[in-house]
Amino acid sequence: MIKNFFYRMLCGAFLGVSVIAPGVSGSIMAVMLGIYDDLIGIISNPFKKFKKNFVYLLPMVIGAGISMLLLLKGLRWLFANYEIPAFLLFISLIAGSIPTVYCEAKKAGYKNIYFIGTVIALCIALSVGLLAKNGVFSPQSAEAEQTEVSETVISGEKDEYGRELSDIAYYSISSFVSGMTSMVPGMSVSMMLMMFSVYEPLLAAASGLDFKVMIPVGLCFIIGMVLFSNVSKKIFEKKRGLGFLLVLGFMTGSMIAVFPGLPECGIDWALSAVAIAIGVGVSVLFRVLGKKFKPEE
Repeated sequence: MIKNFFYRMLCGAFLGVSVIAPGVSGSIMAVMLGIYDDLIGIISNPFKKFKKNFVYLLPMVIGAGISMLLLLKGLRWLFANYEIPAFLLFISLIAGSIPTVYCEAKKAGYKNIYFIGTVIALCIALSVGLLAKNGVFSPQSAEAEQTEVSETVISGEKDEYGRELSDIAYYSISSFVSGMTSMVPGMSVSMMLMMFSVYEPLLAAASGLDFKVMIPVGLCFIIGMVLFSNVSKKIFEKKRGLGFLLVLGFMTGSMIAVFPGLPECGIDWALSAVAIAIGVGVSVLFRVLGKKFKPEE
């Protein structure tokens, strides 16, 4: 029981990282950790067996909260100073879980025609990534004013146009859409936030503990996640093999979309090699831990 508690807390810590790390899918992380089915079942109907669900989720919430508080500033520094090794770390973490996802699809059984879904999912994830990189669907003048908007919201001051409330509303709508896609394995919450050009302001608000922004944004995210989770649940219940092949497509597309390019100097090459080794090693470790500690029920 205690081992399961600490394993779920560790799972929560990685899920917390996946929320704020660019390109990393929390749902893929959940699949890799062996807890996706449990989570989708709870989120799609959170008030059924509420006490049991609360006990199951509590260590994950604790782990996620701790990891996000500890790593918010660290991740901002890491991506600002060592962008390529940082991206490769998380890409390799996802890549290391591909064999697990394929084995799950094979175990569930699939038809060759299901691979059409894999290609479609790959194209969707790749398109979202390219939209993110090119700033499509950004609010007006977001690229030029992103830093100023972030500072304005965090300080609670209005800019000369009085846009504070409209900014928070836009952040909340973007969070709602991100919540809807969060339970689709392979889709990254941070990638969606980047697509709407709100990732940096929300990361700054979270690291500054600006609850005036984070509370409405968090509530909208949860509502979107709960509403859309039933769709994912039905896919995995009725066509489990297809579901995992869709996951495979989303994973591959998201990795291609966020690939930062090759390192430019010797230090970056060395750090990138270490990052890839750590990412693959951690994914293998979690597959082992998942089999050892995950309760059979």
